[in-house]
Parts: sequence; structure tokens; C-alpha cells
Amino acid sequence: MHLDYALILTILTLLTGVVWVINRYWLRKQHAGDGEPEGAHKTADVIASFFPILLLVLVFRSFLFEPFKIPSGSMIPTLLIGDFIVVNKFSYGLRVPVINRKFISIGEPERGDVMVFRYPEDERINYVKRVIGLPGDTITYRNKVLFINGDPVAQDNGGLWVGEGLNRNRPGRRPMLRREHLSESPHNILIHPDQPDRNTQTWTVPEGHYFTLGDNRDQSLDSRAWGFVPEENLVGKATRIWMHWDCSRGCVVFDRIGDKIE
Repeated sequence: MHLDYALILTILTLLTGVVWVINRYWLRKQHAGDGEPEGAHKTADVIASFFPILLLVLVFRSFLFEPFKIPSGSMIPTLLIGDFIVVNKFSYGLRVPVINRKFISIGEPERGDVMVFRYPEDERINYVKRVIGLPGDTITYRNKVLFINGDPVAQDNGGLWVGEGLNRNRPGRRPMLRREHLSESPHNILIHPDQPDRNTQTWTVPEGHYFTLGDNRDQSLDSRAWGFVPEENLVGKATRIWMHWDCSRGCVVFDRIGDKIE
């Protein structure tokens, strides 16, 4: 079961807002001079007191920043299982809560962004992947190397990657780090040389859509499997790690707190 927190927060804000208006412009006038509020008036006072708090949280969460937890290893080594990340909600424009319709255009995803979006096959689920293809791009994936519009994306070998705690290597696996030069800011990816490569595939990104991959290239369910991300599914750009939780390593792991997501 996936709870729609945006919908729940919006409904609670609307309900407490209605009570706040009724309490402020009707009940208080009705009971002016009666001393301490009682009964329905007192209950309305309590409910109305939550409205400013919920409104502030709704505005902050909908238009500014929202926290997310990383539940899987599809973005290793950039994001680890147990990371809590901050997502910039206004990077790709301001959107109406719940219906996610853009009403102010501020920016668009750029190649190399780590992006949070609503999974096209089940929009109740948020996914985080890296933006690889922009509208109009032709993407090919062959022998664990990306080609964008026919040009290979350079990779540098980075040696064996060894995970810790929740992210430790599976028995018998020897994943390798590679530094991928997808944009002006290179990033690390993970390759499993012992895992058979997928057949060569090529995609052309349609207008209003984006092609995304996980940085853990052989262990990611991404656009290679389910297709493109529609523009209306965008949530925001992942910017920082604000906490890492792994109780096999002492629960709060301080050395990742505040790290910029590249």
C-alpha cells in the first residue's frame, strides 16, 4: 500500500483551513465577550490552530524542498541504501500539489541530473534515476557503454568498489567503479563485469519525455525496461544527502551528511 502523502496533506490543510475561516469570522463573533471558549468553539479553536502549520508544511513540501529515502541500490555508488536526500522541487518549475500540473516554468532537466519522478507504471511510487536522454536524443547502450546521438560517452576505470553495511557487495560479486563523463560534472557508475550484458538497444526520446538510468547499471530497473519519463511526472532534482541510516554501521552514519549529489 502506497500512501499519497501530498493528497493527505492537501486535504488536511483544506479541512483545517475551512475550520479556521469559520472560527475566525463566525464562531468568534458569535461568542465574543463570553470568556473562555467552550464546546464546539473550543474544538474549532484547537483544529484551526493546526492550519498555519499545515499550510507552511504544504507550501514548503510542494514548492521548495521535500525529503526522500533511498530504499534500493539502483543508484549505487552515488546514492546508497539508507540515504535520505533533499529534492529541490522548484528546479523544474512550480506545480499544483496532487495533480502535479506546472503553472510556472523555471527550468528543465539537464543531462546528468539526478532526478526524482513518479514511476510511469505506478505513479504512487517515486523513483530516483539519472537523466541520460533529453527530448529528441537518440540513446544506445552497448557493451555497458552509453552512446548519445551516435557519440560514445567516455568512461575511466576506477577499480574495485567495496560497499559497507547495507550496501556491502553480494557474495561472489566484484563490481567495478567507472567515472562517466556524461556532462561537465563527471559522476561515478557501477559495472558488474561478471553479469552478462544486455543486447544492444537504441531509443529515440520523444518530445516532452526523458530517458533515465540508474548509476548501478547492471542492477537498475530504469528506462531500458519501462520506457520514458513524461514531463508531467517530474518531481524535482536531488541535491543533497541530509542523513544516512544504517544500523549495521551504528545507525546514523555521519560521513555522508551534507554531501552534494553529483
